[in-house]
Amino acid sequence: MGGSGSKAKGVWPFSGSGTGGDAASDGNEQSLARLKGSRNATPFVFTRRSSLYYDEDGDLAHEFYEETVVTKNGRKKSKLKRIQKNLIPQGIVKLDHPCIHVDFPIVLCEV
Repeated sequence: MGGSGSKAKGVWPFSGSGTGGDAASDGNEQSLARLKGSRNATPFVFTRRSSLYYDEDGDLAHEFYEETVVTKNGRKKSKLKRIQKNLIPQGIVKLDHPCIHVDFPIVLCEV
């Protein structure tokens, strides 16, 4: 249940420059980006995509089930059927406390 990293190659969200390149020119690009006042990305994540859904009644849950009665050989048996249609995702949720981005390229603690 962990977050996945960035799939883009050569793009570091924390470098300050929007392009990937060789190691010799990265220092120059970063210093130029700082001089131009480029917006640097923060290593913190403040929002995430929720895994919860709303159903037709407005209830909020991860999964929804419907009880169905099946008659087999004259015996009634109830089963749960998973509902996958007409569900609306909750969307973007603000985190209670910020987390560190999974692509943060610096070692925070070395043991």
